[in-house]
Amino acid sequence: MYILEQILNGVCQGSIYALMAIGYAFIYGIVGLVTFSYGEVAMVGAFAAYYAFILFGNNLLIGCIAGIAGGVVAGMLIYKFCYERFLLAPKHIAIICTVAISQLFKSLAQIYFGTEVKPMASLFGGKYIQLGDLRVTYVQILVLVMVIIMASGLSLFTKKTQVGMQLRAVAQDKKAAALVGIHVNRMALLGNCIGCALGGTAGLLLAVYYGNVYATMGQAVGFKAFSAVVLGGLSNVGAAAVGGMLIGLLENIGIMFFSANYRDTIAFVFMVVVLIFMPQGIGTKKGYRQ
Repeated sequence: MYILEQILNGVCQGSIYALMAIGYAFIYGIVGLVTFSYGEVAMVGAFAAYYAFILFGNNLLIGCIAGIAGGVVAGMLIYKFCYERFLLAPKHIAIICTVAISQLFKSLAQIYFGTEVKPMASLFGGKYIQLGDLRVTYVQILVLVMVIIMASGLSLFTKKTQVGMQLRAVAQDKKAAALVGIHVNRMALLGNCIGCALGGTAGLLLAVYYGNVYATMGQAVGFKAFSAVVLGGLSNVGAAAVGGMLIGLLENIGIMFFSANYRDTIAFVFMVVVLIFMPQGIGTKKGYRQ
């Protein structure tokens, strides 16, 4: 019973990490640059949803729209300040900029939203479905459904629409895409905003799942998303999702044997062990360099 509950918790948390990892890998694939502000994008999305619930009476649809919109706005700011001027510059310049804007977002959130932990609205009043000995809450169902919808929607968008195919072309070869008339900078901005929309949604789900929101909530989950992407080989979206799911499962299975205080340690130790034996990541062919 306890094992099944921990596995279910791991699947739910891993799904959220996977959604963030998908967005992270999508940004890297389109823009070609690593970001260290992705956790703060999730935090912005969580706060946007938090205030939407306060203003509109726990309306889930409006909360989801607010979370996505918060992620998109954060993505636009990150692109304008960290990427747009530095696409042709050495990559470390943009990386340093993302670290700086991450600290800026976090500091502004602490100033305007406060440093205390704010209770998130209870959407379903603790309702659950009993499946034998396993109790599945409505919040857990919401998390799984939202992650599936967002991931499936992204896949359909990139494969079935003209804009999606342009994004894929930019991800594969920016110079060739420019030669056939694709506006690379515009596609890079769009790709960054789409990836950040997934991050904003993940922030909403984290806030709803854990029942609280606070200014520094993005720090740990941002590093876990980065860890999942590294495990997946940076630009492999599917493998990044697998990495996120593995981290969530190992966290919850690990606390069955160790203290819950070691939750974050378990995730990062797993990443180090995998990269010692598979430095190219689980989603990159051996001998291939990004």
